[in-house]
Amino acid sequence: MSFSTSRINRLFWALALATAAGAGQQALAQDTPGPGGPGGTTTPPPTAVPLDGGASLLLAGGVAYGLRQLRQRRQK
Repeated sequence: MSFSTSRINRLFWALALATAAGAGQQALAQDTPGPGGPGGTTTPPPTAVPLDGGASLLLAGGVAYGLRQLRQRRQK
């Protein structure tokens, strides 16, 4: 099973686009206000740092590095 350069390029850009779209959705999700107003209870802002965005970037980097290593092995 051989991968051409254009196929790897397309895969890389598809992963980059999916990562960017996912990070944008997560950024918007952090901005939702809690219930408040008269008679409502307000929730304090969360103190934990979400790791989803960073983890997906690390995963995408690992995939890109793995593809690079595979390409280098096949060229030898």
